Amino acid sequence: MADGYVVITGGPGAGKSTLAEHLASLGFRVQPEAGRAIIRDQVAISGPALPWLDPGLFAELMLSWDLRSYHAASGTEAVVFDRGLVDTIGYLRMLGRTVPRHLHNAALTYRYHRRVFAAPPWPEIYEHDSERRQSLGEAERTYEAVVRAYADYGYSVVTLPQAPVEERAAFLIRAAGWPART
Repeated sequence: MADGYVVITGGPGAGKSTLAEHLASLGFRVQPEAGRAIIRDQVAISGPALPWLDPGLFAELMLSWDLRSYHAASGTEAVVFDRGLVDTIGYLRMLGRTVPRHLHNAALTYRYHRRVFAAPPWPEIYEHDSERRQSLGEAERTYEAVVRAYADYGYSVVTLPQAPVEERAAFLIRAAGWPART
């Protein structure tokens, strides 16, 4: 089923979630990003698993979320993942942290489509919000780290065009080898 599991990756604020939402509106199944949901939940409960408090615990929750998302997609032919397991590896590497063996094993065991779609930094659309505290420079470093991590795990990274969401979606659908939807 891995060829049906397409990942959209990149740094914060590059239009990944907007693209995933648009693909959902076209009828594709979408697994949402772990990071934002975890941050919302942890803030709501005054939890410790926030990237600015305990990045290691935050990474463990992202791993757990991404494994659940992967399993929840089972039986679906075309699924879009707003980030995937390997993003957490890129995140930890960017912070200079050791990648735990179990996370490495997860990335080798639970595979996605051979092409991963990367949204490059896009300063014109980048915005801060209550969950996105990174500077544009941090967003650029995140992009570089996750792209490198996916390449290291044997994926072909395809750069998404900086274009309107409809064009980005059409590009991804074609490059993934999926039939077009309107």
